[in-house]
Amino acid sequence: MKTREYKITQTLAHFVCGIFSAMALLPFLLLIIISFTENEWALNNGYSYFPQKFSLEAYHYISVQWEQIGRAYLMTFIVTIAGTALSVIITTLFAYGISHTEIPGMKFISFLLIFTMLFNGGLVATYYSYVRLFHIKNTFFAILVPSLMMGAFNVILVRNYFKFSIPDSLSEAARIDGASEFRIFCRIVMPLSKPIVATVGLMTALAYWNDWMNGMYYLSERGGSQYFTIQVILNNINENIQVLQQNASKLSAAGSFAKMPAATVRMAIAVIGILPIIVLYPYFQKYFIKGITLGGVKE
Repeated sequence: MKTREYKITQTLAHFVCGIFSAMALLPFLLLIIISFTENEWALNNGYSYFPQKFSLEAYHYISVQWEQIGRAYLMTFIVTIAGTALSVIITTLFAYGISHTEIPGMKFISFLLIFTMLFNGGLVATYYSYVRLFHIKNTFFAILVPSLMMGAFNVILVRNYFKFSIPDSLSEAARIDGASEFRIFCRIVMPLSKPIVATVGLMTALAYWNDWMNGMYYLSERGGSQYFTIQVILNNINENIQVLQQNASKLSAAGSFAKMPAATVRMAIAVIGILPIIVLYPYFQKYFIKGITLGGVKE
């Protein structure tokens, strides 16, 4: 039976959580409202949750390049799905190997993994390696491979989960029954690792979706524009806006450029960039919680 103190505690906890949830959602709400606000009104009166003048001019400016944006959306979905799947496979296999410290050489490999988190060759050496040795410039691999090879932190997370959250007795029993290591990994370890796999997969997917630096480094307008992701396109639009603003006086004769909604179009760009994540995240969160519920070892 629930006591009066328990009910009061639960009510206060829900109230506090509701406040923090609203604080997290309010910036996104303001972002969306500003994107539909008239540019001149926003410049004169500042950003407000209750603007007096609404306008679609920011989205109209972006819609001129909608064909390019649509292709970039498709490329972003492709690279996010492919990159996340490959990263999870590589991360879990690598983590499973180094979690067996009794195997000779695994401790040294773990040291090399941690070493890459502390030291790296820098941007110049990385760029030279990918462009001159691996020849990924202006190819699909330019937006896939660099992020795929930088998951040392995720590997350590998964390794610790394998090592400390999954009982060794399960693997030992499977070996006694004649199961191979690959079968143990696929049939025992992975089903019990849904929470950490979901966590790593979600972080990797968000990293791929929000990545624009690989496109800036390894893709050019002439040879690799067909591989531009949505973040690269939106970043280019934002840079074009800055250039037009800096040369507004020279472009005063061209009214469409001089009256461009520079303030609100940035908000519209942000809305377009995060909208798919906001829409899809609740569905992934449901499976993430389900993975946590089913991931424990049953007695």
